[in-house]
Amino acid sequence: MSTEVLSGKNLADEIRQSVAEDVKALTAKGIHPTLAVVVATDDESTDYYVRHISSAGEKTGIKVQLVRLASDANYDTIAEELTLLARDNNVHGIILQTPLPPDVDDNKLRALIPPEKDVDGANPLSAGRIVSGVEAFAPTTAVAVMELLKHYDLSIASTHTVIVGRSMVVGKPLAQLLLAKDATVTICHSKTRNLSDITKLADILVIAIGKPQMITEEYVKEGAVVIDVGTNALDDGSLVGDVDRQSIQEKAGAYSPVPGGVGPVTTALLLQQTVRSAQKL
Repeated sequence: MSTEVLSGKNLADEIRQSVAEDVKALTAKGIHPTLAVVVATDDESTDYYVRHISSAGEKTGIKVQLVRLASDANYDTIAEELTLLARDNNVHGIILQTPLPPDVDDNKLRALIPPEKDVDGANPLSAGRIVSGVEAFAPTTAVAVMELLKHYDLSIASTHTVIVGRSMVVGKPLAQLLLAKDATVTICHSKTRNLSDITKLADILVIAIGKPQMITEEYVKEGAVVIDVGTNALDDGSLVGDVDRQSIQEKAGAYSPVPGGVGPVTTALLLQQTVRSAQKL
């Protein structure tokens, strides 16, 4: 069986090209789209992600303003930065990058990001709007999965889609987006019993659990579409997903690689949603 590789490169290029055109139109009006990224961690995977955001922003004309705080920054320090960015009319998008320092209330911090600047759907208000079917910025990683499926003309309606991971960044918002497209959705997590028995029922299997190469062929139904959202840095500096690509590639009908699958689309969508915010503000 031939397995289709769902590369995100061409899709990301298309999105960035559209973004660059929108940026030119906004700049002509004296508006310079700006995305602020608040980072308070030394996590290597986060560093990789932020570098790609900055590089992509530079190529499209979006200013990426990196606010780097200490990895042991307290709540008040982070909250102060978010409040300043929220009030800054020259900032159109705000991202609070995870992971955050221990004992910091991330929900309270996310609530400080105004929904109109919440380009990564972090504010609980944004999540509530998505559940209610009201327009809002959804987390871009979740949107990237949807856009990747659409780009490759992979049907969502009437499928059984299983998501492994229940985070507010991927699992929960993605479930709502899939339900809106008429999928039947099951969410699994680290406490799910007999996980492989459930994942083997999936027409579309989305993995976002944060465990390097955990998913092998025994978890995958023959011909299933496997979307790997994991990004894990190994000791040698290389990146791998949550899926063991070598193990599943002869069994899956299609899969997204890491790196090069969901990741570049996520970055491009952050820029796109920043532009949309700038167009509205």
